[in-house]
Amino acid sequence: MSIDKSLRKKGSLVRARNVLKRFERIEKLKELDRWTEESAPFNLPKVRVTKLAAKKAGPKKEEKAEDAKGGKGKGAAAAKGAPAAKGAPAAKGGKK
Repeated sequence: MSIDKSLRKKGSLVRARNVLKRFERIEKLKELDRWTEESAPFNLPKVRVTKLAAKKAGPKKEEKAEDAKGGKGKGAAAAKGAPAAKGAPAAKGGKK
């Protein structure tokens, strides 16, 4: 049974916001070198908020390096010309 959204901890509900508070906009402008100390904190220019993208789960760098060298790995057998495993999709020119 899952827990209701209203009963979850507050820390788990942190999301990317598309509206920044004034001090956050000023900090972002400082990072972009668009803010000077003489500037007024009113009528601030718009600041783009970047959302963090989730990383895609892919093969590790070590496995890629081994595949390129012809070492052990999932892609090594296919690279050497070994037949595909049962239930695997056919290679180019195979049945569809």
